[in-house]
Amino acid sequence: MPGFFIKRVYEPPEPEDGARVLVDRLWPRGLKKEDAAIDLWARHLAPSHELRRWFGHRPDRWAEFRSRFREELMSPEAREQLEALEALVGKIRITLLYAARDEAMNNAQALREFLRERQ
Repeated sequence: MPGFFIKRVYEPPEPEDGARVLVDRLWPRGLKKEDAAIDLWARHLAPSHELRRWFGHRPDRWAEFRSRFREELMSPEAREQLEALEALVGKIRITLLYAARDEAMNNAQALREFLRERQ
């Protein structure tokens, strides 16, 4: 089923993941590149270090984080990577991979929401 899905990068890769896209600026701690089975490392589709530190996974900052992150996604580098992903929509399944422990409030969730609104 084509579309955007989310998975923690530490979970084992599966064939149904489709294209596996890491959307973190830093490589996940303790994970070997060969074990991650990453098809694309989209660093520009991750929040800046400053925004990530400001957010700190505080629930009271989630709405503002998403707003600020959307602004960052308008940079030329991010738009280039967005267009590449959006060209694949409808053709293959895309799994956005993230390293954060919080499964509900993380950059991959915010990015998927943003991508779905653009479809």
